[in-house]
Amino acid sequence: MSSIKFYGDLKLGILGGGQLGRMLIQSGISFDITTSVLDPNRDAPCHAFCHEFKTGSLTDYQTVYNFGKTCDIVTIEIENVNVQALKDLEREGVTVYPQPHVIEIIQDKRKQKEFYINNSITTSPFILTENKADVAANTDFLPAFQKLGVGGYDGGGVKRIKDAADAAFAFDAPGLLEKAVDFDKEISVIVARNAAGEVKAFPAVEQVLHPEHNLVDYLFAPSDLTEEQEEAAKALAIKTTEALGIVGILAVELFLDKDGTFLVNEVAPRPHNSGHQTINANYTSQYEQHLRCILGLPLGSAAIKRPSAMVNLLGAEGYTGSVIYEGIEDILKIEGVNIFLYGKKVTKPNRKMGHITILGDDIVSLKEKVALVKKSIKVIA
Repeated sequence: MSSIKFYGDLKLGILGGGQLGRMLIQSGISFDITTSVLDPNRDAPCHAFCHEFKTGSLTDYQTVYNFGKTCDIVTIEIENVNVQALKDLEREGVTVYPQPHVIEIIQDKRKQKEFYINNSITTSPFILTENKADVAANTDFLPAFQKLGVGGYDGGGVKRIKDAADAAFAFDAPGLLEKAVDFDKEISVIVARNAAGEVKAFPAVEQVLHPEHNLVDYLFAPSDLTEEQEEAAKALAIKTTEALGIVGILAVELFLDKDGTFLVNEVAPRPHNSGHQTINANYTSQYEQHLRCILGLPLGSAAIKRPSAMVNLLGAEGYTGSVIYEGIEDILKIEGVNIFLYGKKVTKPNRKMGHITILGDDIVSLKEKVALVKKSIKVIA
């Protein structure tokens, strides 16, 4: 019979104080965990929810190291952290999940892509580039997406390069050209793996991206994949998870191309935007599952209780300033709607300010509710 240090004595350090950390803390309350958060923004969404909030850079070695030394377990809610500090903490006996070597691979999209090739994980063709000149020298590979190796986040650091004329506007920094995929669907599968090697995958969800900003606009769970496709998507996501050997949650974003092949696009070693709906719609949320992973507990059921949709609440174009949510009363009249606001005081165009989950009986009715929600609510200043 195993024993776990609970009752407020276990101190979990979270690098990053955004909305993902906030929802992780909300789940952690049920485990009676003491939480400490490090974030550069003193008004970050976590600041009023954790037991201890520290302000500082996530990329500064000494700041991250000093923070981690006070914790029993350190985890992340954003990848842009100082990996060397985490490696040193791990070597000195602090439990760090996901492991620093995993974060290091995922931080750099170039390393990610090479990892897929080295581990026979299907992915779209790519070319590593060092600068703008390399992009211009590979116009025969176009159309493609140029991705910065490091630094891109939430749709940033990505440009569509259609032809030689577009190459003039490429990033002048190390990155890659990823062949544009003619795909039918964009799918996400979230996989959990604990230190004992137990693995569970959440059912695949279908993501609908914003047409301009390379962000998830909304999604449906479950997807309308066939049973065979669902199993193939899960198998590829689990293969990726086990190849990394990660302890924690891994969100695996996949393309289903026109030939019926799944390709790994990118992964995230943390709870993910494509799993918010699990709070309401699944037996175990992605946040609780992540905690189970890093605490060494048995994994919970990832099965769906009810079909659901998730709509991101993004700051409206043309508005920057103190946030106002227009239309909340209207959407809360819709059966199955649940609203999650992130506590960000200032909105700006396309900033993630919250999300809405919608429960329903089938995908057809959910699509109708999504359209109504998107028409009814607006984030302004």
